Amino acid sequence: MLLAAVFLASMGVCVKFASLYFQASELVFFRGIISLVMMGMYARVAGIPLRTPVPLMHFWRNIVGVVSLGMWFYAIGKLPLATAMTLNYMSSVWIAAFLVGGTLMGTLTGTANDASKQGPLVLAVLSGFAGVVMLLRPTIEQDQVFAGLIGLISGLIAAFAYMHVMALGRSGEPVVRIVFYFALGTTVAGLCAMAVTGLSPWDWSHAVWLLPIGILASLGQMCLTRAYSRGSTLVVANLQYSGIVFAALYGLVLFDEQLPLISWIGMWLIIASGILSTVLRTRTAPDSPAEEH
Repeated sequence: MLLAAVFLASMGVCVKFASLYFQASELVFFRGIISLVMMGMYARVAGIPLRTPVPLMHFWRNIVGVVSLGMWFYAIGKLPLATAMTLNYMSSVWIAAFLVGGTLMGTLTGTANDASKQGPLVLAVLSGFAGVVMLLRPTIEQDQVFAGLIGLISGLIAAFAYMHVMALGRSGEPVVRIVFYFALGTTVAGLCAMAVTGLSPWDWSHAVWLLPIGILASLGQMCLTRAYSRGSTLVVANLQYSGIVFAALYGLVLFDEQLPLISWIGMWLIIASGILSTVLRTRTAPDSPAEEH
C-alpha cells in the first residue's frame, strides 16, 4: 500500500509537470492508452479473458470514473499537489456522508436500523467538511476557487466510481478486467475530448512526462489490488492516506509549495476524518475492493 501511494503521488508529480504543456483531455488520453496496453499484456500473460458478461456495469463505472479523473488532473495542474490529492481522497468522507444521508432518510420513513449509532460517523463527516473549508480558504485568496471546487467535485464523483468498483467486484469481475475497461474508457473519452479542445504543440522534451503517467497509474493500481487482496482492509485503507503525505513532500521539494498553517490543519483533519470513517464503516460492512485512480 505504501508503494502504491508512492506510485500515485509520483503520477501526480508527472501530471503537474505535463499540465504546463498539455490539456487535461490529452493527459487523460495518454494515461488511458498506456494503461490499456499494459493491462492488455498483463491479462494475456495471466490468461485472463477480457470479454465481460457485465458490459453495462463497466460503462457506468467508466462514466463516473473518467469524469472524476479528468477533474482531478485539472485540479493537479492548478492547485498545490497536496491540496489536489487531499480533495480527491475525500471520496471516503463522501461515502460516509451518503451513509449518513441514507440513515436520515430511513429515519424519516421509519425504515432505518440503529440510527442512534450514527453519531460518530456524523462527527467524522462534519470534521471532514470542516477540513475542506480550511483547505479551500487559501484558494479563495489566490483566485483558485474554481480549481478548488473542481478538485472537491472530483472526490465526490470518485465516491460513486468507488461504489461501482465494489459492485463489479461483487459480480465476480477480476481486477485486471476492471482496470482494462477503465483504461479503455479513459482512452476513448480523452480522444473525444481532444477532438473538441484540440491538440497542444508537440515537443518531445515535454512529451517525456506522458509515458510515466500511464506507467505509474497502472503500477499504483496493481499495488493497490495486491494490498487489498493480501492484507487487512482497515489497515490498507488507512495507509492509503500516506499518499497525501508523499504528495505534500513532493510539493515542498519539487515545486516549493508553501501551504499556510490553516491548509495543513485542514489536510490533517480530512485525513483523520477519512480514517475514522473507514474504521466505522469497516465495523459494519464487508471487505471491499480497492479504489482505483
